[in-house]
Amino acid sequence: MDSVEEDIYQVRKLEISDKNKGFIELLQQLTLCDSVSDEAFQERFQEIAKYGDDHIICVIQENHSNSGRIVATGSLFIEKKFIRNCGKVGHIEDVVVDSSVRGKQLGKKIIEFLSDHARAMGCYKVILDCSLENRPFYEKCGFKQKEIQMVKYFI
Repeated sequence: MDSVEEDIYQVRKLEISDKNKGFIELLQQLTLCDSVSDEAFQERFQEIAKYGDDHIICVIQENHSNSGRIVATGSLFIEKKFIRNCGKVGHIEDVVVDSSVRGKQLGKKIIEFLSDHARAMGCYKVILDCSLENRPFYEKCGFKQKEIQMVKYFI
């Protein structure tokens, strides 16, 4: 990525105004995500904000267009453990890059931002779940496969 693109694509924390910049529509490229009312968005935003640095959502906003739309996002929450001397683990979730800007290393920027935050918060590791097709991407970001994921849905 050249320095011009570095300036265009800066990672920052989610802001309340990002709902109107395509944040929910971006999440819909990742998984099932119904529309969210302004009131529900604000309530969830405030709820997450109460966790401070223990739960962050970061975004990349496209700064070279008039739209200023959100083109990448990811989240991190920190689990406090009793093992490893009351250690902490960072969990990365909901990483998605808009299909129109894939291949510009934005996903890597999101992962680096979240991983750096986890390290700064004293986490001894950061973990994530991904599909087999995304495994090569995460390996390029320094992750390795360990065991398997299990899930039980309630709805």
